[in-house]
Amino acid sequence: MSDTFALVFFGDCVGQPGRRALKAAMPAVRERYAPAVWVVNGENLRGGSGITPDQFHDLHEAGFNAVTLGDHAFREPRIVPLLDDPAIPICRPANLSQKGPGKRWIRIPAVGGRTRDVFVATVLGRIFMNLPADDPFACADALIASLPERDAIVIIEAHMETTAEKAALAHHLDGRVTAVIGSHTHVPTADARILPSGTAFITDVGMCGPYASIIGRDPKGVLRAMTTGVHTHYEMGEGGERACGCVVLIDSATGRARSIERLDYPLAGS
Repeated sequence: MSDTFALVFFGDCVGQPGRRALKAAMPAVRERYAPAVWVVNGENLRGGSGITPDQFHDLHEAGFNAVTLGDHAFREPRIVPLLDDPAIPICRPANLSQKGPGKRWIRIPAVGGRTRDVFVATVLGRIFMNLPADDPFACADALIASLPERDAIVIIEAHMETTAEKAALAHHLDGRVTAVIGSHTHVPTADARILPSGTAFITDVGMCGPYASIIGRDPKGVLRAMTTGVHTHYEMGEGGERACGCVVLIDSATGRARSIERLDYPLAGS
């Protein structure tokens, strides 16, 4: 029985282009890393904003153990019953209103050679974010204290706009969680590392989607809005599709990260 296992986390999956790139990357990731746990942020699947039940089930059937959401968590009302169902591994950000629907974390049971469960949760940032959220630092502290296992293997997704807020959260949690994985900006960063007390961190894993775009959207509409101030419907972008994320190697005994590595898989022919 191995004393380590790999966890893969893919960033915001944007529309059909993102789903194509994500699914195309999975065989190569599986062959190289043999991940025991697969996680993806699915909040942008529904044309760039929200996720439908069918889209969730498609990801789950493809092999993802957990699907996280961010500031678009409630854009598609049909997803709410799945968020409320404790048996379905999809969660909304933990620091949204306690009166709101949905699970605050996901427990991924140990299977195969893995001896310990994994807990996954997302917290939203408060800087330059439109959706009101509670203090992510206090929320993460309370969430860790409330988990049914002590010294649990915990993955915290930092769904935040600014690099400083993500880094601050990672240092705040260093040594208390396995990894803090940044998302939301759709732009991958080159700073994957292990912090001094053993927590893996990357500022942003990037998106699964069309990189010949403006963070997943067709540039024409975005440029029209930004240069004229006129409200414009943003169409999905296309071209340069790739699946971006990270893989974390986790020590089963200690729950600490041994390594973190960026993933970047271009879609053939894109």
